[in-house]
Amino acid sequence: MRIDREQANILRKSGMSYSSIKARMAIPRSTLSKWFKDEKWSNEIAVKCIDRSRNSGAIRFAVLNTLRNGRLDNLHREARQDAMLDFEDLKYHPLFIAGIMSYWMHGDITSKNRVCFFSADPFKVKLFKLFLERICGIERPKVWINLRRGNLIFLAESFWAKESGLNKEYFGKTIISGYKNQNLLDVKGYKTAKIGNKHGVCNIAVNSAYLKNKMLKWKEMMVDELINEKYYAGIV
Repeated sequence: MRIDREQANILRKSGMSYSSIKARMAIPRSTLSKWFKDEKWSNEIAVKCIDRSRNSGAIRFAVLNTLRNGRLDNLHREARQDAMLDFEDLKYHPLFIAGIMSYWMHGDITSKNRVCFFSADPFKVKLFKLFLERICGIERPKVWINLRRGNLIFLAESFWAKESGLNKEYFGKTIISGYKNQNLLDVKGYKTAKIGNKHGVCNIAVNSAYLKNKMLKWKEMMVDELINEKYYAGIV
């Protein structure tokens, strides 16, 4: 066994993430993955590293989200820096990938202070809810429904609570549309989803400039990795 592999093995067993080992020993993540991917103990450590990253991110979120006014620029900068630090440990996590790609396709990217995801598909909403909970450490997102006129609000809320695992306590006021197939639009007018079914479109949101900046940076980094094929090089 190579000496560097023996040293990497010791560091991994001590609980270090691939990113930390790479920074200390200059061993590519792809090599570390090849060495340890079939080791059950290493996979258990990977889960702990992700949980640790998520929990630390939730703590930073809670603290930095209290910053306002003159310190807002610092908050944005801190959020982007935290996103870059977390990205290396999270970018191969399937729920992280799914959450970022879902937000890119169905999220409101125009608001400066809010992360909002909307869909008429309960499974997509459920997936994004899990992403907020398990990756971002958000336990109580805001939820509301865009519903066309004539449909029953309580039936729609019951549907979304059951199919997406949302707590009814999180639901805000339902928005009623006067048109049968009105498009749900973001502030720039891009077409996003049709209110054409009896259950409407479910919105799940977190009001946080800090998290919004992290999401945008994560999206930027993930897209860059995919388009420039950096991502594939790390897992081949």
